[in-house]
Amino acid sequence: MHKTIIIEASSDLARKLCREIVAQIDPNDFSQKDIFSIKLAIEEAMINAVEHGSRQDWQKNITVDYSITSDIFEISITDNGEGFKPDMVPDPRQDENIHRATGRGIVLMKACMDSVEYNARGNSVHMVKRSTELNIK
Repeated sequence: MHKTIIIEASSDLARKLCREIVAQIDPNDFSQKDIFSIKLAIEEAMINAVEHGSRQDWQKNITVDYSITSDIFEISITDNGEGFKPDMVPDPRQDENIHRATGRGIVLMKACMDSVEYNARGNSVHMVKRSTELNIK
């Protein structure tokens, strides 16, 4: 299954769409741990797109393009913002950054997903999660 959905830059709509996407993942194909990881990562990415990319301007849109197969979940989340340089965000796990409020979402997404990549502009993130289930049917 492959879908592209465009929503207004709203935290409520982003969370609702996140729940709808996660509900489409077959628990026979992905473990509960995989599903939980996917939910955390896409919710974080969508909220980042709303709050940072679109600056909570409901007149802007967020495009969510995702694909679910029996062994791979892929999603791209793109906002209309100026973008950012992910490599320039301080690592919140370092002592000197421990009290900063930035960067935790990037670390969380990377911990939850098998692959997290940003486009050159920095306004689109593409994430992949492979099933850890054995798919014995």
